[in-house]
Amino acid sequence: MTQYFIALSVVLTVIIFIPLYRVLTGPTLYDRLLGTGAVATKTMVLILIIGLVFNRLDMFIDITLAYAILNFIGTIAIAKYLETRGYKKK
Repeated sequence: MTQYFIALSVVLTVIIFIPLYRVLTGPTLYDRLLGTGAVATKTMVLILIIGLVFNRLDMFIDITLAYAILNFIGTIAIAKYLETRGYKKK
């Protein structure tokens, strides 16, 4: 069963590179912001899979929840900053 979770982690790590490409080459800043959120969501799933591999899911759920809260607050803060700054699309 552990090998299944490890293989799933490798596949998920490869899938993380798809939105990471959008973060690096996104045409607008909003595309990059959405790509960052997608990378963070996939990273949270990866952290939970690691918790399953180590049989310490209770500890890794706490870490994932803290990471999710920081991701949410960071995304809202950046969006609010861009709104008040008057960011225009190119």
